[in-house]
Amino acid sequence: MSVSVDLRAWAAETARVRLEGLPRRWKHTQGVAKQAERARGIVDDLDLLVAAAWLHDIGYAPDLVRTGVHAVDGAVFLAEVGAPERLLALVAHHSCACVEARNQGISIEWQDESTALRDALWWADMSTTPTGAVTDVHRRIAEVVERYGPDHVVTRSVTEASDALICAATRTERRLAEQAQV
Repeated sequence: MSVSVDLRAWAAETARVRLEGLPRRWKHTQGVAKQAERARGIVDDLDLLVAAAWLHDIGYAPDLVRTGVHAVDGAVFLAEVGAPERLLALVAHHSCACVEARNQGISIEWQDESTALRDALWWADMSTTPTGAVTDVHRRIAEVVERYGPDHVVTRSVTEASDALICAATRTERRLAEQAQV
């Protein structure tokens, strides 16, 4: 990946090429990118946030599945194409994916940055339905649990991670509200 590449445009096109054949996943991804745009002014790098939003679920593309943990598979693909390290880490850790990875016996080699940008990515993902509509983190968690069923590793993982997801969303919403008051 060339340094001169427009990261947002590259991410959007890469996501489209890989996810367009998965209509619900593609709609969700488009909605997450739209939500991420709302974080203007509360993160240190809006372009990186929006790129991460476009690419957060790229690991669901059938030809990229290796471990079965989409966040890890997406980050591995991005590493292979030379994407920036920070982008890899954001994708690898989006929405507390480390919990699912641990529950599946898979390690994540990238560090979670625990920043406002990371929180905003988690918020954008956890406030967007599978069809791209806006929701809130509590409804989104409930939707994931219902969709996967009680015994699925994703359900166990999102339930375990729910406090962290809710806290990230709450921090982001607080930052957005504070910015709106300025």
